[in-house]
Amino acid sequence: MSARLQVPTQSAIPASRLAHARPRLGFVGLGWIGRKRLDALTADSSAIEVAALVDSDADRLRAAAAVHPDASVSPDVDELLDEDLDAVVIATPNGLHANQAIACLERGLAVFCQKPLATTLSDVQRVLAAARAADRLLGIDFCYRYITGMRELRRRLMSGEIGEVIAISAVFHNAYGPDKSWCKSPALAGGGCLLDLGVHLLDLALWVQGMPPTERVRSRLFAHGQPVQGRAGELEDLAYAEFIQANGAIVRLCCSWYAHIGQPAQIRMEIAGTRGGASWRNVDGSFYDFDVHLFHGTEREQLGTSRDDWGTRALRAWLRQLHVSKRFDAEAENIVRSAALIEEVYRA
Repeated sequence: MSARLQVPTQSAIPASRLAHARPRLGFVGLGWIGRKRLDALTADSSAIEVAALVDSDADRLRAAAAVHPDASVSPDVDELLDEDLDAVVIATPNGLHANQAIACLERGLAVFCQKPLATTLSDVQRVLAAARAADRLLGIDFCYRYITGMRELRRRLMSGEIGEVIAISAVFHNAYGPDKSWCKSPALAGGGCLLDLGVHLLDLALWVQGMPPTERVRSRLFAHGQPVQGRAGELEDLAYAEFIQANGAIVRLCCSWYAHIGQPAQIRMEIAGTRGGASWRNVDGSFYDFDVHLFHGTEREQLGTSRDDWGTRALRAWLRQLHVSKRFDAEAENIVRSAALIEEVYRA
């Protein structure tokens, strides 16, 4: 099932084209997340041109093609590479991300990829190397960075408003687990709740501080109440990890699937500093509603409250950057920090 155009490859397209044209995007993976991103970007018909659609599921592909009849369609990402595109949005199973992203980058396409960028540190480094070599923009969907108030929290922390960070506690418990079969496959998922939920916590804990040097201290992974090691066997549904930063601050992380928490989700990050504190937490068990506060003694300041559809803000930020330039942004290099720590936890 494929509609192919005989056009020049992306490498022949001038880098300046995006300054005066809608970017032509391909969407790889049209499950719940991929379709949500497609629909979000096309709600404003002037933002992009949907040029290619890829999914191994024929029904999902037909449904998306019915809405975007001018797009080429294919069950395989390799056929997308011959299309006249500027960039690709990837939302496929974790284990496919690295090779798909590298193939697109090597063809000269900018890439926005669902987290995790890859399931291993070596593959993260391979993707980054491909992005640098191609000089193409690479974005990763760390959507929680864009919750209202989170960027203001980062600014306050970076300015030293709460003093030196002493400790961070981050929690992400789901009363449910993933319902897709690939999420239970070590080859396709690459990990359990740590790679699903813990990557968000670790990214936030480091990002709000400007990505300080950090090392793993100890960690434990469990599956159905029994300790597990690595990711070759049963994938973890409960993970604990502790990290120490270069300044001596401790970061504690805990995440789980199928948690007995009396509500759908428990999501929070608490930061203790020498002159103040801060918190980010979900409201009434929601997966989507959050409050961000800064504390000084008994005083509290609300930095932001999210009761809206913030989930596509990272994608929209990448698209805005793409309109300006599709060249590599060194900010993507920071993914190596958290990827290396996640790798250590699985190796321990």
